[in-house]
Amino acid sequence: IIHSSAMANPWRKLIFKIYMGFYCSTIMPKMYICSQFSMSSIDPFNNDPGALPVATNGEPFPWNELRLPSMVIPLHYDLLVHPNLTSLDFVGSEKIEVLVRDATQFIILHSKDLEIMNVVLQSEEDLRYGKPGKRLNVLSYPAHQQIALLAPEKLMADLRYSVAIDFQAKLANGFEGFYKSTYRTRGGKTRIIAVTDFEPTEARMAFPCFDEPSFKANFSIKMRRESGHVALSNMPKVKTIELEGGLLEDHFETTVKMSTYLVAYIVCDFNSVSGTTSSGVKVSVYASPDKWSQTHYALEASLKLLDFYENYFDINYPLPKLDLIAIPDFESGAMENWGLITYKETSLLFDTKTSSASDKLWVTKVIAHELAHQWFGNLVTMEWWNDIWLNEGFATYMELISVNATYPELKSDDVFLDVCFAVIKKDSLNSSRPISNRAETPTQIEEMFDAVSYNKGACILNMLKDFLNEEKFRKGIIHYLKTFSYGNAKNDDLWSSLSNSCLGDFTSGEFCYSDSKMTTNTLTFLGENVEVKEMMTTWTVQKGIPLVVITREGRSLRLQQERFLSGVFKEDPEWRALQERYLWHIPLTYSMSASNVVHRHVLKSRTDTLELSEKISWVKFNVDSNGYYIVHYEGHGWDQLITQLNQNHTLLRPKDRVGLIHDAFQLVSAGRLTLDKALDLTRYLQHEASIPALLKGLEYLELFYHMMERKNVSDVTENLKHYILRYFKPVIDTQSWSDKGSVQDRMLRSTILKLACYLNHPPCIQKATELFSQWMESSGKLNIPSDILKIVYSVGAQTTVGWNYLLEQYGLSVSGAEKEKILYALSTSKHQEKLMKLIELGMEGEVIKTQELSSLLYTIARNPKGQQLAWNFLRENWTHLLKKFDLGSYAMRVIVFGTTSHFSSKDELQEVKLFFDSLKTQGLHLDIFQTILETISKNIKWLEKNLPTLRTWLLVSS
Repeated sequence: IIHSSAMANPWRKLIFKIYMGFYCSTIMPKMYICSQFSMSSIDPFNNDPGALPVATNGEPFPWNELRLPSMVIPLHYDLLVHPNLTSLDFVGSEKIEVLVRDATQFIILHSKDLEIMNVVLQSEEDLRYGKPGKRLNVLSYPAHQQIALLAPEKLMADLRYSVAIDFQAKLANGFEGFYKSTYRTRGGKTRIIAVTDFEPTEARMAFPCFDEPSFKANFSIKMRRESGHVALSNMPKVKTIELEGGLLEDHFETTVKMSTYLVAYIVCDFNSVSGTTSSGVKVSVYASPDKWSQTHYALEASLKLLDFYENYFDINYPLPKLDLIAIPDFESGAMENWGLITYKETSLLFDTKTSSASDKLWVTKVIAHELAHQWFGNLVTMEWWNDIWLNEGFATYMELISVNATYPELKSDDVFLDVCFAVIKKDSLNSSRPISNRAETPTQIEEMFDAVSYNKGACILNMLKDFLNEEKFRKGIIHYLKTFSYGNAKNDDLWSSLSNSCLGDFTSGEFCYSDSKMTTNTLTFLGENVEVKEMMTTWTVQKGIPLVVITREGRSLRLQQERFLSGVFKEDPEWRALQERYLWHIPLTYSMSASNVVHRHVLKSRTDTLELSEKISWVKFNVDSNGYYIVHYEGHGWDQLITQLNQNHTLLRPKDRVGLIHDAFQLVSAGRLTLDKALDLTRYLQHEASIPALLKGLEYLELFYHMMERKNVSDVTENLKHYILRYFKPVIDTQSWSDKGSVQDRMLRSTILKLACYLNHPPCIQKATELFSQWMESSGKLNIPSDILKIVYSVGAQTTVGWNYLLEQYGLSVSGAEKEKILYALSTSKHQEKLMKLIELGMEGEVIKTQELSSLLYTIARNPKGQQLAWNFLRENWTHLLKKFDLGSYAMRVIVFGTTSHFSSKDELQEVKLFFDSLKTQGLHLDIFQTILETISKNIKWLEKNLPTLRTWLLVSS
């Protein structure tokens, strides 16, 4: 899965599996039931761990754990599904071939919201001699989303059985399981399609199954449909049979061995464009007929990326075909179903007229992410959801590697810095969680799909790659993929593979550093000093991020590591307790004024000292920001770096300049650096030619502006506005209102003109107004350059006529990229009744689809005129929102975080706390609640400490 933009109690990872004994109880006359415990969660609704739950019919349910027993395992599913797109329901039948490992009298399966009509069990003997088999009783326990199939006699160990189940259900209304999605044609007709989305725990909504990632099996799927539709599934279609009444039944090839969450099937009326990779894999991209013309870029990118991955992993893509399909209603960004990847339209379709440079980068990254999953996640799957980062962290990391190789002009390595910076905001709070974290309930599992799994996972992999070197890292992951193909893996399996690839043969004196980065004073045999597993475990089982403090004393560098905490200052009473027992093995890199050599040192203790061979004027740690740590320079360290930036900033690498800006402002939020010092560091930006550094400096100034504007601190808002417009005037004035230049040039243009118009810079407002008027006069036919489209629409949306016209165009547009820009512009209105209308339309789900509601509420809450509106709406409509989105879903987390996390007063903090407390009394809890409360507290503290400094600095600077 990838989310449209990236957003847990700190349980330690369970290192050892605990095996409990058997317990037996007589439940029904002549029914002897033995259950085996594994490392599973006991029923949270039941205080007695040994007691059995009660099924819906009042009988004892023979299993009391959330995790399924391992006595019976699936080998093969034969699945037939017939969705009715008129009555909006489906019927299904399946035959599951199972292997009994330990004798048992029941089979536990997952099933959610399915009506089970009939269950028949056949033994191998029954099948051999054509006997009818035995009908089984079914018990249901909805609290665990489980059913128990009760056999009249014991199922014997080491034998295979066939379980036939007939079931039916309504097509789901949300975005999970087997659900309905709708789109409108250009002619205004509404069309319905049926689509699946199963990760993490929703395959059980579509068919009864062993819905856990380690229960891998083969699937033979058949779909029934009408002649005007096409059916798609993971594998190619083998044949179509005509049934009575004109119905068609498509039979698909049997899949490879895979987890239930990767099963997919769709009935739709879409069109496609196809191509073939160099190894002969047929790749097709599907979209609704009116959007077919927007599929071509996705096909080009997919063919390139699939070729790249086959070569990089040294493993061929294992299926004969790969389909990518744009779904009109889709909650996340995309889902990596093996051979049939589903996407939100804006994550797959590229419209040459309305998609900007950043849209192109997004589409390319999402395709790269999902294609990487075909190996990381699909071929090798994490054993349990506590290690979902093995899927998501790797896929996020592979975006960087694959897009760099296939589309170097997109500069994905510069964008990758923001992947790491984004998660540091969350990871520097005490409410963060370890990468590998306990997750048992469906809500806990859903919450694992967050920035820690995706971004931090990717960042520590990138740090390890930099430490081992590209070649050894690649060898290690190839070893990992080949060793665990079609199986499941844990954290330690990855570290073992990477250790093996690195340790190799030490008799040859081989080092785990790339030759170009070797320096005489820091070389160590990896075998003696660093063990990959030992090092990386410190990054996966501990939450948080380290702060490395550097103190220079003559020719010595004193190093110290501590836990970096944002919003908690060293002088605070709780600071010391929050530091206890945190220690990382940090692969440090540093460069110095004397030369551009990269030095390396692994910091494994709290303090250490490095001796320098020459005199230096400055030292910079974390070269190219490849390490996942913050650096603070005590004494004159920061002053020396600021002096160097002002004298000749090019002596520091471009990414190091970005890293310095980022770390300086992070240190302000931890009370380790004064705000005026961090702002002084940005003064050199008037000479900066590197766009990522320029954008990073602007980002913080814009952040402070919005904070002051929302707080209505008018003097500081006004002075900051004048400072930005004066200081960046040369950059603003040189921007053309076009789509010309490199991807970075285009991204700078979009960002800086958007800010200039937001700050009411007269030339910007004038040009945007002029273009908007021309566009309206042309009845929306005029092609405005895509990089400035959002800016023009946003300025146009400030008048009632413009706003109404944009809303009308929103309903007519067939470009998801354009609709996204229009919706953003509409949400910047200063009129609350207009903002409220948008929210109402999002709740209705017709004009504005429900899938847009989370990002809509997020942007409205960032609008000073909309922040209270969005917050009130959340509280008043909580129950309605829960009917549309699961509690732990990505959308719900974005809505809750988006409407509250920017607050910065004690009254607001109290309001949010009271609301969360009221939810907890109803048994509704999300780990993100604590993150939000900490974030608001941090905002309050930041303002108390830094507002006077910011006010003074701006007065001096003017």
